[in-house]
Amino acid sequence: MRAARLIKMVLLLQSRPSMTAAELAEELEVSERTITRDALALSEAGVPVYADRGRAGGYRLVGGYRTRLTGLARGEAEALFLSGLPGALRDMGLGDAASAARLKVSAALLPSLRDAPESAARRFLLDAPGWWQEPETPELLPAIAEAVWDDRTVAARYRRGDGEVARELAPHGLVLKAGTWYLCARAGASFRTYRVDRFTAVSVGEERFVRDEGFDLAAFWEERSAEFARSLLRAEVVLRLSPAGARALPHVTDRAAAHEALASAARDDAGFVTARLRVENDEVAFSQLLSLGAEAEVLEPAPLRARFAEAAGRLAALYGQGVFRR
Repeated sequence: MRAARLIKMVLLLQSRPSMTAAELAEELEVSERTITRDALALSEAGVPVYADRGRAGGYRLVGGYRTRLTGLARGEAEALFLSGLPGALRDMGLGDAASAARLKVSAALLPSLRDAPESAARRFLLDAPGWWQEPETPELLPAIAEAVWDDRTVAARYRRGDGEVARELAPHGLVLKAGTWYLCARAGASFRTYRVDRFTAVSVGEERFVRDEGFDLAAFWEERSAEFARSLLRAEVVLRLSPAGARALPHVTDRAAAHEALASAARDDAGFVTARLRVENDEVAFSQLLSLGAEAEVLEPAPLRARFAEAAGRLAALYGQGVFRR
């Protein structure tokens, strides 16, 4: 524990011109007295730590000293590529590895580039969760992440419908989509996707599996996401859209389905189009298409058209009175 702290102290001093005892104590989560003892220990070990006394004093390295302890471990190097996702790293239990990796990179940079990490952090931030939802970290995520990093098999129980199923998995990758974690894993001979928050039990095995070298996480996720989106669109409605309605359609319903419908739509001389749109069901279609108002007319199915007619009648009655009911 102390050895790791001494290494980190050297790296901190190497990455900055000087640091006060209070700053070092805060970074290393120890007392200032411990910092004094650690500086003395480093000096006795041959590391040229110099203490500047006075109100503006602090600790610094002298003589252009450069530690060779800047080589990245595999876990640190992998975590570094995800360092734009601090929350995700913490959720997976990789916050310390990412912090160590960033510190080592900072220590290895030329003095003229020392402000590069801070400069980038001031300019770019990836906020993964969507709006209007409180992201929750699945309790079993760190264990699953450990299995993914180490290529270890997992025995898991998973909620499906009203019951649970047992699965033996070879976890190949994790995906964070709009604040929700998904595991992409090999189950038997095929790859499947699982929501991490639906796992009820996970046991990481000692045995390592052989990764499928042909597995491309990004390509797999893109393909499965498209399949999932298409699988939800089980119903169809026929619409007559004004030019404004046609422009707005991709913003109120599934974008791919809207573009597909508009591409094959029949267009009249006035610019109105008649399109067949794939939707999840009539209930979803009603809530989505209602926002288009008079720019869209539902022609089929008849029950959905009747529902829009009834809603239009109630709106006309409400607004025709000139006042809102309270």
